[in-house]
Amino acid sequence: MRRLLFLSVLVYGTIIAGLATLRGSVVAFAIPLAIYLLAAFIYSPEKPRLVVTRTLSATTVNHDTPVVVTLTVTNQGGRLEEVLIEDDVPAGLTITDGEPWLQTALPANGVIECRYTVQGKRGNYAFRYLHVTVNEHLGLFQHRGWLEVPGNLMVFPESLRLKHLDIRPLRTRGYAGPIPSRLAGSGTDFFGVREYQLGDPLRWINWRASARHQHALFTNEFEMERIADVGLILDARQHNNVFVDQNSLFEYAIGATAGLAETFLDDGNRVGMLVYGRGLEMTYPGYGKVQRERIMHALAHARTGDSLVFESLDYLPVRFFPAKSQIVLVSPLREDDVPVLTRLRARGYQVLVVSPDPVTFEAQQYKQDTAIEFAMRITRIERELMLRRLRRVGIQVVDWKVDQPFDKVMRASLVRPSPQIRIVRIER
Repeated sequence: MRRLLFLSVLVYGTIIAGLATLRGSVVAFAIPLAIYLLAAFIYSPEKPRLVVTRTLSATTVNHDTPVVVTLTVTNQGGRLEEVLIEDDVPAGLTITDGEPWLQTALPANGVIECRYTVQGKRGNYAFRYLHVTVNEHLGLFQHRGWLEVPGNLMVFPESLRLKHLDIRPLRTRGYAGPIPSRLAGSGTDFFGVREYQLGDPLRWINWRASARHQHALFTNEFEMERIADVGLILDARQHNNVFVDQNSLFEYAIGATAGLAETFLDDGNRVGMLVYGRGLEMTYPGYGKVQRERIMHALAHARTGDSLVFESLDYLPVRFFPAKSQIVLVSPLREDDVPVLTRLRARGYQVLVVSPDPVTFEAQQYKQDTAIEFAMRITRIERELMLRRLRRVGIQVVDWKVDQPFDKVMRASLVRPSPQIRIVRIER
């Protein structure tokens, strides 16, 4: 518009100056400018009538998976000499291929496509607007506007996969699964010996025990294997999070929680999740692939935050978890968390704590000198004493240095059940 105004003033000013001075050369100078202005009026574009649709190759993807975004523009008006389309890409997405803009001519009823590829970290990304600019070739007339073209991309967090995790809650559910139920029945692990009953398979007879009794036969019992209730707790308290450069300890905790959820669900267990921090974000217990989608959606939206109410674990909604079920807390831990976890164990919950090590993680940003090494040594001792207090009350603790493979650390830490959950049964 400014160029049009300037050119119009220049043409009229030149003509008036030529007439005022009676100099034909000045008037002649205005003729090509007037022709240029007249041509711009003749070819000026009409108000565009564009219909735009947005297509994503996938609306739900895993961490750092490429997604192709396609914009299809249909011209329902007259010919447009020059069209510039610019997409408003959400912050956090990285363009890996193509460009989110396109400049071309668009005939009447013509269709064009703009295609580019993005990928991003976990989160929910909302596409909203498309910026459209229409010009004629001379560039004097221009229409600008925004078109609302919604789209949504959900990126799930990176999942730290586990093969299998042995848990031994005090109570199981009435469906077959991989978890020993502490009850006699059909299974593979030896549970005890009882007197033979009519109908027992002959291969279950314990001939060594029967040989010591002349008038009785004894049969082996096996422990039934069932599924269990598992409650995951993700610690999202801001004061427990540690940043080193652009890396956050909370992101590792999310990856560990995602891996644990997938492992427990793959074993057939009923899994629920609680994100504890700026509030209580609950994913109610469920089974299978649908529950996995719910948990991944919750983890994709998870953010750290502070709250005066939820500053400590004292306000954990214990009734959210079934009695005597398995609770898994993913947290860097604080000293005042120990009494809360001890009370959970005393109520009959089987508690597993997966603790990303904040001391080793934070030590990466400091230059090594005598003072730093001494401070880190004291901090590590304090943390080790805190973890020992948890282990003494029967809580399983995994001290995870995040630069080590999660699966390897879990298998090494949980290779044997803790003494408090072993079962020894002797029958005479």
